[in-house]
Order: sequence, then C-alpha cells, then structure tokens
Amino acid sequence: SDWKDRRLWVTVTPIVLVTFPAAIQAWTWERFRNPWGATMAVLALLFGEWVNRYFNFWGWTYFPINFVFPAILVPGAILLDTFLMLSGSYLFTAIVGGMAWGLIFYPGNWPMIAPLHVPVEYNGMLMSIADLQGYHYVRTGTPRVHPA
Repeated sequence: SDWKDRRLWVTVTPIVLVTFPAAIQAWTWERFRNPWGATMAVLALLFGEWVNRYFNFWGWTYFPINFVFPAILVPGAILLDTFLMLSGSYLFTAIVGGMAWGLIFYPGNWPMIAPLHVPVEYNGMLMSIADLQGYHYVRTGTPRVHPA
C-alpha cells in the first residue's frame, strides 16, 4: 500500500508484466485453440506471489500483508483473452488487448488500494490509513518489494 509508487507502479508494472501472459496465451492458442491462456498464466503467477508474500513476509518477518499484496492482473488477462477469442488476430490482440491491459491495471487494483485511503485522526492529525502504516513502519526499515 504505502510502498506502491504513485507514478512508476501504474506505468512500468503493466508494461513489464504483459510479456509472460501474452507468450503463454500465444502458445495455448496455437497448440490448443484455448482462449484463456493469459488468464491461467496470471492466476498461476498470482498464486505463486501470494505464497511468496505469505511465507516470506508474514512467516519470516511478521510484516503486514497489506503492505506487500501483489498487483491484481486478472481483469487485464480476461480482456486480453477476450480480444484474442473474438478477433482471432494476434495483431489486433497486441494493439487493442495490450492497450486494454494497461488501461485496466490501475482501476482493477482500486478495490485493494481504496480502503487504505480512508481518512483517520491520529494524535490530532488527519491522515490516511496508508500514511498511518508508513508512520508505524518506517520506509527505510521495510523490505524492498517488487510491484508484481
């Protein structure tokens, strides 16, 4: 929550993370005519990320999970698969589906981030819950987490 960069997280993350689901999508489409390769790749990645976040950050250091939750990629993967299924064209999927992947990334993560923007009063100061977490867990003492 607090560590998610407000500028780079919403731009760099979807660009970097589209390559693996797109490759799996192309492979499953060519081999099996399976229109949900990107969604399955993202679900497998999400499962691995949750296992990593739970055991490494909570299990080893008792670091709050809401600091290190992985980005939600499922809405973009569903759109990517839908564009390939409806068009059957890799070019159309790359242009329109890739754009949809990037545009839905931030709104798709709002349900996880929005509760952390709730205002609270703490010691006479008005701040968000994310700011309060940053106050209790100083950023220089927090582990470095990749945004995926």
